[in-house]
Amino acid sequence: MSFTVIIPARLASTRLPNKPLADLGGKPMIVRVAERAALSGAARIIVATDHHDIHAACQQHGVEVAMTRADHPSGTDRIAEVAASLDLADDAVVVNVQGDEPLIDPGLIAATAGHIKAGVPMATAAHAIETAADAFNPNVVKVVLNKDGCAMYFSRATIPWHRDAFARSREVLPEDHAHDYAPLRHIGLYAYSNKFLQLYPTLSASPVERIEALEQLRVLWHGHSIAVHVTSVVPEAGVDTPEDLLRVRKHFEAPPDSPLVKTISSL
Repeated sequence: MSFTVIIPARLASTRLPNKPLADLGGKPMIVRVAERAALSGAARIIVATDHHDIHAACQQHGVEVAMTRADHPSGTDRIAEVAASLDLADDAVVVNVQGDEPLIDPGLIAATAGHIKAGVPMATAAHAIETAADAFNPNVVKVVLNKDGCAMYFSRATIPWHRDAFARSREVLPEDHAHDYAPLRHIGLYAYSNKFLQLYPTLSASPVERIEALEQLRVLWHGHSIAVHVTSVVPEAGVDTPEDLLRVRKHFEAPPDSPLVKTISSL
């Protein structure tokens, strides 16, 4: 299917200043993200930013970029502004790829975009949680699905709560194949129909969104569906801290014939 990728990018970052412009093997991080997105088969890739330094870096490397207002409360609002300027059809698909994901799997972008259909205006992704530590970590966002593969709820809490197994132990995850127990970790990748993307900024924030600090709960609270693509591949983590930046730099600074570079090229 045809889809457009828009990458929101702000220069401000409390834990890692100037993160979008951090050097990764001779190119800014935001350019590396755009290059990964280009491998997804997207019809168009655009960086949406409110800072002239990011705008200049994208132009220098041949990446399409658009300036936005500086007062957007979220990345979703920022990409909605850019999408509105593109004269897209209501059913056009727009994918929000975070600007700190230089190792994102292009196939995951395409697969998530493919879940947008009539009655399902938004999609995201998830993968199985493999450790009890992640299941009980509030920084790991969990999602529970309905029979159609759409989100019932997102939470920082451990959901679904395995009443009997967790009463016995919280050190290991239960092996409950009979009840298909599979806690899922949410991946911060989103696709939207353009019509819904333009509606999103008009939706009021919900009480549960404020409590959990999870923006996607606004969509469910207002009665809209979010399809979830479940991948068997655990994605590479994004860049939030100086330690993350050092980890990712190893991928881009390795020799061209190293296994690391070959792995990146094959994704």
